[in-house]
Amino acid sequence: MTRIAILDDYQNVALDMADWSWLDVTVFNEPLDNPAETLKEFEIICIMRERTPFPRKMFEQLPLLKLLVTSGKHNGAIDLDAARDHNVTVCGTSSPGHATAELTWGLILSLTRQIPSQYQNVREGRWQSGLGCDVRGKTLGIIGLGRMGTQVARIGQAFGMNVIAWSRNMTADQAAEHGAVYVEKEALFEQADIVSIHMKYSVAIKHLVGKKELGLMKESAYLINTSRAPIIDTDALIEVLQKGKIAGAGLDVYDIEPLPFDHPLRTSPNCVLTPHIGYVTRETYDVFYGETVDVVRAFLEGNKLNEMTQKICRTK
Repeated sequence: MTRIAILDDYQNVALDMADWSWLDVTVFNEPLDNPAETLKEFEIICIMRERTPFPRKMFEQLPLLKLLVTSGKHNGAIDLDAARDHNVTVCGTSSPGHATAELTWGLILSLTRQIPSQYQNVREGRWQSGLGCDVRGKTLGIIGLGRMGTQVARIGQAFGMNVIAWSRNMTADQAAEHGAVYVEKEALFEQADIVSIHMKYSVAIKHLVGKKELGLMKESAYLINTSRAPIIDTDALIEVLQKGKIAGAGLDVYDIEPLPFDHPLRTSPNCVLTPHIGYVTRETYDVFYGETVDVVRAFLEGNKLNEMTQKICRTK
């Protein structure tokens, strides 16, 4: 039988989310120290988002690989040109998307209402300390008003917030369609009480939020990132957090994942940190793993994967 690897199943749930019983599957629950060596005998590899990168060097070391299936339609950690050069078919699944928007609001409310520290107070026998703040009447600044950003914006409007937005190609009319006011990037950082990032990552926007942008923020403002870590200059963010130049940050994504034990973000003040769980829900995993099995079945049965137009990244 064709050997199939499922990578980075951190929760050890992949086999419960879909019917893999008819396949020769090996599941890996932890990040691999030497992925190329471990995976060299597999013909099909199923990956979870960007947890294990597939640069050109990886394809060069996996001569048996025929099919790579990623959860989600887009995966910046896969070198698609290298896959094509090595005759590897790359497919992606659909993605519901709303789970990350929901987590974004979990981070916002955790920061503004000090939920983690208040929870700890109760657990450790104390009572109230500190003072939270409302979001009603505040200004929510959305960077990237696409599928995710529009969901976050609608929830902000339901809370009674003023929503402003910016991205490189956005127009005032496009922002207005979603109930937001278009502003220039500098103005967004100056005006927003909460800045939330929702952009697809590319090298062109690395450190889009750097020292200058962070320096424009109010000392009472919060920064949220459930998108991609390199969009923010992490060193600059740590500096403003440690100096109290902004009120806090809610982060679900990091330059290095899993986040190293001694990483300074772990001890930076006024941070709410979650371990890249934006898409980690039962409902989303049902889609990811269910459609992964569909792609594998179609591939093994010799069907033309380009007919699965909603699931294709690139075929060989």
